[in-house]
Amino acid sequence: MTPRRTVIVTPAVAQAASGNWHTARRWQRLLSRHGEVRIAHQWPDAQADGDTHMIALHAWRSADAVAAWALQRGPGGLAVVLTGPDLYHDIHHDPDAQRSLRLADRLVCLHPRAPAALPPAWVHKAVVVVQSTSERRTLPKTNRHVRAVMVGHLRAEKDPLLLMSAARKLLDQETLFIDHIGAALDPALAQAALQTAADCPRYRWLGPLPHEATRRRIQRAHVLVHPSRMEGGAHVVMEAVCSGTPVIASRIDGNLGLLGEGYGGYFEPGDAAGLAVLMRQACAAPDRADGLLARLRLQCDARRALFAPEAEHAALMALMASLGA
Repeated sequence: MTPRRTVIVTPAVAQAASGNWHTARRWQRLLSRHGEVRIAHQWPDAQADGDTHMIALHAWRSADAVAAWALQRGPGGLAVVLTGPDLYHDIHHDPDAQRSLRLADRLVCLHPRAPAALPPAWVHKAVVVVQSTSERRTLPKTNRHVRAVMVGHLRAEKDPLLLMSAARKLLDQETLFIDHIGAALDPALAQAALQTAADCPRYRWLGPLPHEATRRRIQRAHVLVHPSRMEGGAHVVMEAVCSGTPVIASRIDGNLGLLGEGYGGYFEPGDAAGLAVLMRQACAAPDRADGLLARLRLQCDARRALFAPEAEHAALMALMASLGA
């Protein structure tokens, strides 16, 4: 039998420190327990001859690699991982992304609600692999103020303007401090962040930070704010949950799939006033057992097992078994 060698195709590069890059590296480590695994940015490349399986991140951005695999290898051994932009935009409009759905043997979804976003013809290919993250110690929080943190690059899908708008509505909330971590991928949004920081002295845009530094800030924060418009399954939400930091999040499928339908920390997408109301409630009783943050922390703690590395490893093994030897 030919030894299995899996190639993980991702457009992301290590220097970008994106969620997709971290996913590719983590899956490489988990799958390497059972065979050779490499990461490539395009396919075919100089090492392509030995590849027996492909996991391609992005239906659209990896569409050329997916098409080349299908042409050279035929049916079998091909999984396509669907991100938020894939699920909630590209596969409904873009011919290349739609071709990837057709050619893939398995469509990997990153949260339990994601298969419902697929066109009905391809739902039978869906496999759910919920990503994992390491556990972090829950740190004690001061009751003198509340520190909220948002982690997300300045781009439209993450809706950073919503947090900035909420910060302006909370100027009178002197016990609330807001930190925003993320690179300026849109110059107009970067200018908006700088102006918000000038107008709102307790809002800070910290720019991009190394992953470890970001995790420490999540650990120290009272709450993570996640206002995205679309998500395939945000890793930062898992990192907050597994750090004992509750989450206030937009009511979108990606967040509902990770935090659960009955979670008490949702606001409607694009609703800055609704976000501001929840943040005020967080400030009202940060150290009380019946306060919002305490209630959300209990709900988050109940979800931690979903994001365990052992659960992700088992799901990946099931995926590879479904792709065949």
